[in-house]
Amino acid sequence: EVQLVESGGGLVQAGGSLRLSCAASGFTFDGYAIGWFRRVPGKKREGVSCISNRDGRTVYEDSVKGRFTISADIAKNTVYLQMNSLKPEDTASYYCATSLYNDCRSTMADDFGSWGQGTQVTVSS
Repeated sequence: EVQLVESGGGLVQAGGSLRLSCAASGFTFDGYAIGWFRRVPGKKREGVSCISNRDGRTVYEDSVKGRFTISADIAKNTVYLQMNSLKPEDTASYYCATSLYNDCRSTMADDFGSWGQGTQVTVSS
C-alpha cells in the first residue's frame, strides 16, 4: 500500500523558514517523481514543486523560485521541501503526492495519484 506522510508544518513569522518532510512507503521510491502542492480553503490545489527521483530534476512554481528547495533522500524514502523567506501568502495546507508519469512533466494535481494527509503551514505578518 502506497503511503505518504507529511510533517514539519507549523506557525512561523514572515521571513522565517520551515522544512517539510514527505515520508514514503509501499512503492519503489527511486523510480517515482514526487510533487508538493498547497491548498487554501476555497481555492484550487496549486503545484509548488516536483522532483524526479530517477534523475534528480526539479520543477518550481514561479512564486516560490529562489525561496523553496525540493530534495530527496533515497535511502530514507523521504522528500523534503525547504521553505525560506516565507510570506503570509504561503499560508496553506501542504501535501505531497506521487506523479502518475514518474517524472515532473506536469504539476497539475490531476496528474498525481497517491496523496498524503497534509501539513498546515501558517505564516504570520
